[in-house]
Parts: sequence; C-alpha cells; structure tokens
Amino acid sequence: MAGVAGVAGLSWSSNLSLLPLSKPSRSARRVPSVVVRNAISVETKSYTLQKSEEIFNAAKELMPGGVNSPVRAFKSVGGVPIVFDSVKGCRMWDVDGNEYIDYVGSWGPAIIGHADDKVNAALIETLKKGTSFGAPCVLENELANMVISAVPSIEMVRFVNSGTEACMGALRLARAFTGRQKIIKFEGCYHGHADSFLVKAGSGVATLGLPDSPGVPKGATYETLTSPYNDIETIKNLFNTHKGEIAAVILEPVVGNAGFIAPKLEFLNALREITKKEGALLIFDEVMTGFRLAYGGAQEYFGITPDLTTLGKIIGGGLPVGAYGGRRDIMEMVAPAGPMYQAGTLSGNPLAMTAGIHTLRRLMEPRCYEYLDKVTGDLVHGILDAGKRAGHEMSGGYIRGMFGFFFTARPVHNFEDAKKSDTAKFARFYRGMLEEGVYFAPSAFEAGFTSLAHSSKDIEQTVEAAEKVLQQI
Repeated sequence: MAGVAGVAGLSWSSNLSLLPLSKPSRSARRVPSVVVRNAISVETKSYTLQKSEEIFNAAKELMPGGVNSPVRAFKSVGGVPIVFDSVKGCRMWDVDGNEYIDYVGSWGPAIIGHADDKVNAALIETLKKGTSFGAPCVLENELANMVISAVPSIEMVRFVNSGTEACMGALRLARAFTGRQKIIKFEGCYHGHADSFLVKAGSGVATLGLPDSPGVPKGATYETLTSPYNDIETIKNLFNTHKGEIAAVILEPVVGNAGFIAPKLEFLNALREITKKEGALLIFDEVMTGFRLAYGGAQEYFGITPDLTTLGKIIGGGLPVGAYGGRRDIMEMVAPAGPMYQAGTLSGNPLAMTAGIHTLRRLMEPRCYEYLDKVTGDLVHGILDAGKRAGHEMSGGYIRGMFGFFFTARPVHNFEDAKKSDTAKFARFYRGMLEEGVYFAPSAFEAGFTSLAHSSKDIEQTVEAAEKVLQQI
C-alpha cells in the first residue's frame, strides 16, 4: 500500500512514466525579476516587502492582529506578513512585485493550480445567472453525485460553507444518532474553531502556542476527551472508562494541522474496530485530505471506511465550502428529513458548486495522483537530502499532494513529537526561502501542498533554493 518517504511519512509510488503537465500561464501583472539597464548589464530586483508592511500596519487598526485568520500574521516565523495581489498556476505575486512558487495552495484547495482557466470560465457563466439563490439549484445535485460516487463512506451529503461548519454538523449528528454526548479527538488535530473542538487543537492554536481558548465555556468541552495521535491504548482506556458514553471518535486521517503527521495503518484499523464494537461512530475529517490523497480521499487510500466524513477546500475549488456526509441511515437524521437541525443561507452556493464540479472533473483525468506523487516526492526527498548535506537534523514525509518536514532527527508520530522540533530554525529557513521566491506555510505546524500546476522545473528551483538557505542558517 505504501512505503516510507523520508523518516515520518508515507508515500504511494508508481512505475508509470509521467509526462509533465503544461506550464501555467503567467500573470499579466507579473513584475519581472530583472530590470534591463542597458544592452550589456542587468540588475537583479531586490527583495522588499515595503508595500506589504504598509498595508499590514494599516490593517492592524482595522482587524484583530491585522488579519482574518491568525496564522497569516507570521507570528511564529517573524518578519512582515505578505500581502498578495494575484495568483496563477503554482505562482503567487505580492503587492511589492515579488514572485513565489506556492506550496500553500490557499491551504489546500488549489490542487489543480490557482485561477484555472476552465474553472474561471465556468464561474463567469454561472455568475451571469446570479451569485446566490438561497434556494435549491441543479448544481448541488451534480456536485453531490460526484462526491457520493467518489467517497466510499458517503451515501448522502449536506453542503455547508466551511470546514468548521462541516465538523460542527457531523458532531451534532453523531450525538443525535447515538444518543450519547462524549467525543474523542486527538491532540494537535484541528477540526475548526467550534467550542467543543478547541481542546489541545492544532493549526493556529498550535502555531501561536495558545492554551485552550478563552471564551469557551467549560460545559462546551466537558464532554470532549483527548488522546495522543497514533496511540490506540489510550483510546481503549477511554472507552473502558466511559463505557457506553462515547458518541464518536473524530480525527484527521493524516494530520495536517500539527505539521504533516502520517497515521500508522494499524492505528486506523484499530479505531475502526473499536468504534464498531463500542457502538460509536468513526468520523474522518477529510477537509484537507479529501480528493488530495486519492480521488476518494484518505479512506480510499488507506482502505478504511468511516461512518461520517467531513469535506471542504478542494470540493469548492477555492471558494468557501464545506460538506459532511455518511451512511444513509445516519444522514436521514438531518432536517428536514429528520429531527437534527442544521441550516445555512449560503449552503450550496452556485459559484462554489461550479468551482467544485470543474475541479473534480480535472482530478478525474488519468494519472493526476501519480503526477502529484512524483513531484511531491522529488520535493521532499530533495529538501531532506539538502538538509542532511548541510548538517541539519530533519525528518519528513508525504502522501500524494500533501507533505511536511520538521527540524528534528526523530520520527514524528504525534503532536508531542512535533513540538520537540526546532521551530526557531524553521523560522530562519522560512524567511530565507521567501527571499529565494518560495512560499511555504508560515508555521512549523502546518502541512504543505503541491498541485498539478507544479512542474519538475519548479521543484528543481525549490530544491536549489533550499540547498542555498540550509547552508546559510
């Protein structure tokens, strides 16, 4: 099924010969990296974030911390947060005219590349009909059929507007279906900012080093139990201690919100067995992994079918979207078919449905996931090898289009392992890579993403930049 990539990750490898995809078109607003002074001399454009700094300083008077999502503030890596102006393919341009190879992909959705021409053309046609109906539209049926056909656990689906909403809905549904209140989540896993999930959470909570968030009532988290990731013995003990009380176990089947952390296959299999035995539901939060590790998500990749699944990011092609789905007998508890209430004015938004439909159509084309595996493997192995040559202790891994690395020699199996990595060194590496034109997530505790728009040349350029920076830090 899988082999090891680096030290702490899984990778699926293919023997198929892969043809490079066509290189993404460049933005018309691109600022050239060199300026011709005369016929015989050139001057390299210096890296500056002057405009970004000005805009960010103004934003701090308008928005908390100057941002609308905490990790964007660059607090864990230092320096000036980047204000972007445009994107295309695997490239991004900031307001100062700097160009970057992008490995964030809008935190996952841009799996076919930013501003895809076919997706944009479809969005323009949908836009002509209206931006929101607040009523059923046929596009919902089309995307629902695609999701149900692809994801093994999903027989019915409900669209919402974000991953947080999807996880909130799935959790309420699990409690309604089982008649139980307690849930188990894993340390370092992030399932959105709903009260009951902000216990030992990942993502921005981990990045900023925050304790469990103020403002969350004790009663909201009283029924939330936690366990280290990849630790099945703690799960067994929790089920024994709270016999007949646990409604569900929710997890990221591959952790992306504490850095990239791959599951042990025996851990996933044991979770499936114990939840069935104890009458609890198994929920895969596939907001990141859905349609990224395989067309059917992590559950297809690992061959393990949960009871409920949450989705987001890719199924909206970059527009705000989320979804939860699962077995028909469970989903028929959701209003108006059943008594569990959940609603949303913009749910099933026609623009989000359109972008999702055309993104998934692209992913149905042959060899997409083999290509992602190839470019991601070359990237991760290249960076780890460069780190080793420069004398750094590093580990990392990847699965298809998702990857990560840590500045530690020890394998990373859970959040405690991840916290032992050298985050100060990551910050120095991060800032150095920015100046070399490479954009990673501004946190040691976030996964990275590749896309079908990344070419072998992009990967080579990134590895060369990493080699240079790793020799300097």
